[in-house]
Amino acid sequence: MAGDMNFGLGSVVVLLSAAVVAVPVFRRLGLGSVLGYLAAGLAIGPFGLGLFSDAETLLHTAELGVVMFLFIIGLEMRPAKLWKLRRQIFGLGVAQVLTCGVLLTLVGMAFGLDPAVAAVGAMGFVLSSTAVIMQVLDENGETATPQGQRAVSILLLEDLAIVPLIALVALWAAFNGTGDPDAMPVWQSIAVAIGALAALLAAGRWLLDPLFALIARAGAREVLTAFALLVVLGAALFMQSAGLSMAMGAFLAGVLLSESSFRHQLEADIEPFRGILLGLFFLSVGMSLNLAIVTAEWRMVVAGVAAFMSVKAAGIYAIARLAKTDHDQALNRAALFAQGGEFAFVLYASALSVGLFDPRTSAIMTAIVILSMALTPLLLIAQRRLTREKAVSLEGIDRPDGLRSRVLFIGFGRFAQVASQALLARRVDLSLIETDVDMIRAARNFGFKIHYGDGTRLDILQASGAAQAEAILVCVDKPEIADRIVELCKSEFPLAKLYVRSFDRGHSLRLIHAGVDFEIRETFESALVFSREVLIGLGFDQDQAGDAIEDVRERDARRVELELVGGLPAGRKLIRGNLTTPEPEPFFVTRPSDQPASREPLPAD
Repeated sequence: MAGDMNFGLGSVVVLLSAAVVAVPVFRRLGLGSVLGYLAAGLAIGPFGLGLFSDAETLLHTAELGVVMFLFIIGLEMRPAKLWKLRRQIFGLGVAQVLTCGVLLTLVGMAFGLDPAVAAVGAMGFVLSSTAVIMQVLDENGETATPQGQRAVSILLLEDLAIVPLIALVALWAAFNGTGDPDAMPVWQSIAVAIGALAALLAAGRWLLDPLFALIARAGAREVLTAFALLVVLGAALFMQSAGLSMAMGAFLAGVLLSESSFRHQLEADIEPFRGILLGLFFLSVGMSLNLAIVTAEWRMVVAGVAAFMSVKAAGIYAIARLAKTDHDQALNRAALFAQGGEFAFVLYASALSVGLFDPRTSAIMTAIVILSMALTPLLLIAQRRLTREKAVSLEGIDRPDGLRSRVLFIGFGRFAQVASQALLARRVDLSLIETDVDMIRAARNFGFKIHYGDGTRLDILQASGAAQAEAILVCVDKPEIADRIVELCKSEFPLAKLYVRSFDRGHSLRLIHAGVDFEIRETFESALVFSREVLIGLGFDQDQAGDAIEDVRERDARRVELELVGGLPAGRKLIRGNLTTPEPEPFFVTRPSDQPASREPLPAD
């Protein structure tokens, strides 16, 4: 297979094969999917096996993955939420970009570069990789966390920064007489960009939702998907034509549709394209690494990567600490943002076209950026291993040792607190273990004796009296932990009855197959009671509301039964959505007299 494949069907097969082989291997090794894609791209690219010769064309196509990623992020960013982040975007983001820009410019000058060349090279590296950072946040489930939202805010500012940076390159070219004589003046370029933003905002405000409603009424699902793609790509192209970034256009389109009734449908339609194209982007970045330049200029490239990443990380850490971020989070942000990004390719290409960069400088700077992107997953792994976990003080907290009770609670959050009330009212002996130290201390004020213990450890379960307990109640809030506890208990304590808090229907199906005695979704019954009261409030009588709720229970039970692969375990039957026994009707109890009452709930789990 040669490099003249022209991106036909054979090329698609090679790309998919490389991704399917490399990504699972790298993820299994704990290195993340980003590094897997980059390594696969390098292996099949022009400087590896030579299966592709035109990585640049593929890279331009694959940038659509970044565009769609930003659109999906925009869908989660309602205007009100975006407004709340304004200080982080224009405060923290500006401070980080300017500080790191100055520091890296000085580094470039120390390497002997002309001040203008050093400044452009530095600012290109300052613009971190949206694709790498968002992929890492997405894989770690951190996008919606406060730390993740700050990262998104900084990335948005960096997306905006590409506009004045390209304008500065054009100004330098005009000053030196190397610019395009037909290019419009800078002030006019800025006016066009502002006008394009206003036009996109107006279209999103008054046109998009009615158009989606019109197309949805036609009933053609594929046309709705096509229109969703048209909105994303059209907004990206429109912004690009106005001198802004495609990613910014897609993000704004997402924000404008974030309050649309079609938001979830849009996200579902775009997600498959986003994932594939984003992987293609990383593959093409790996192909773009010019090993000939790296080999010939290895001293400059290695020194540049080390200097730029370390100085940028130091600047980011300093800004984070000045913003009163704790040491661990500041260190994590420094490792996350220490690389250059895809916007550097745009800026360096612009600098090369106007004569600011010579081909050698452009190739070296591009190689430095690509290597920094490849090193980011490794840097994050090192940072997490070096960051010491904060020691939890167990002063005054007992560990389980020889507990003996009829019932063992594993986890004592909101669900378990309510579930324990009826048992306490009937004087049932309980043993309670929990890993949340704050919860244990707070519960002590309410008369509960909770021991510190991890229910996924066999020795802890044995010390907690699981072997003697008639019933083990698994009330932890993470499905994977509940699954592990169930597996241990079924294997080691088969005589104990297992009652498990389920997260959702999929988790319930796993628990049923595991052979638990009873499982219930944490919000199922409360949602039905809530719905019943709504029906009564709307004028339906008690019997009508009750019949509707029973119908929901029965239909849910049938769905569960149909979804069970291989059917129900032998001797079991589903009754009202669960195994073996129907759920009791809701009732309320008071604490026994020896449990102090309180008007405040226990802390949430």
